[in-house]
Amino acid sequence: MDMRVLTVDDSRTILAMLHHTLTNAGFEVLQAENGQVGLDVLGRESVDVVITDINMPVMDGIEFIKNVRASGKYQSLPILILTTETSQDKRDQGRAAGGTGWIVKPFDPEKLISVINKVVH
Repeated sequence: MDMRVLTVDDSRTILAMLHHTLTNAGFEVLQAENGQVGLDVLGRESVDVVITDINMPVMDGIEFIKNVRASGKYQSLPILILTTETSQDKRDQGRAAGGTGWIVKPFDPEKLISVINKVVH
């Protein structure tokens, strides 16, 4: 069975890069342009891992993660934060919200795949 990844980012460029990287690695990719759309997707689809940005309109990544964790269904779902943010404060917020890992943009495709495989298995 293919692993399903939900990518949440307001940048079309990043979504396209993630889609390319992940589909080439054999993953099935679902996409959302902000946290609210991400929650909508999770409401109707099951995924193995989520990759989310922090800075997005409508609902940012921290709120998105808090909402995902508040749903009993996704307590153990790995959520990777992919962001340009490097501050310790943001990292702490991400961890406190329930983020599993932190990856700084621009991402290295091989490292990203390796991290996904680590958090899912």
